[in-house]
Amino acid sequence: MYIEHPTFIPPDDPNVKIWRYIDFNKFVSILDTGSLWFTRADQFSDQFEGSSPKMNISSRKATPDISKADIPIFNNLIENTSQVKRQWLKYVAINCWHMNEGESTAMWGLYLKSNEGLAIQSTFNRLKKSLSKTDEKVYIGKVKYIDYEHQVIEDANILSPFVHKRKNFEHERELRALVVKSPPPGPRGLNFSVETIRGGILVSADLTILIENIYTAPEAPAWLIKLIESIIKKYGYNFLVLPSPMVDSKPQY
Repeated sequence: MYIEHPTFIPPDDPNVKIWRYIDFNKFVSILDTGSLWFTRADQFSDQFEGSSPKMNISSRKATPDISKADIPIFNNLIENTSQVKRQWLKYVAINCWHMNEGESTAMWGLYLKSNEGLAIQSTFNRLKKSLSKTDEKVYIGKVKYIDYEHQVIEDANILSPFVHKRKNFEHERELRALVVKSPPPGPRGLNFSVETIRGGILVSADLTILIENIYTAPEAPAWLIKLIESIIKKYGYNFLVLPSPMVDSKPQY
């Protein structure tokens, strides 16, 4: 179910349109499982995923009045803090959406390798309502884009780094749904040798609530729309499949 949390800031407009750009095979998987795939955080290509800005790291310094005997202990504590934060990448799974009133040419190009893909269009409200019956606790919030050289993030919550990204990604206008599968307790704290997520996890969703419209990629072949409609009917749904509005957009001189 959707869980509110102060670390996860919802969109100002609860009915803001959100988009998920996927290839045909992934769409069939969604229909077949009735679920959304949440990718484990360490599986993303962004090497900064879940990391902290430089100023957060530099703030972890020993105070001038610390005794020399305690400096090694303090340094070990700081190193342990970094290791623990790095370990949490294996216990967080993320499902990403793009917030925008209309389609994005950049997102089509970024997430699809061919024209045989589609975009699921939903809203923030629909997304959170569609997750009402899952046993997983799902947090949803906007990603905040910051300068990792000169800005800081709230460091008190272990999940804060997962709703922050570098400004280089600002064009993504990302809304993130996130699930945490904490490691089990061990003899000395949490046991990070145990994997609770392998690659990612499926989170059940009510697709009739989630999906508002489906758009095929620009320049998608005509047969793709018919194939998508056929597959949708096969699984007992009646979602509207539309060609990308970008197809009808022609330059004028």
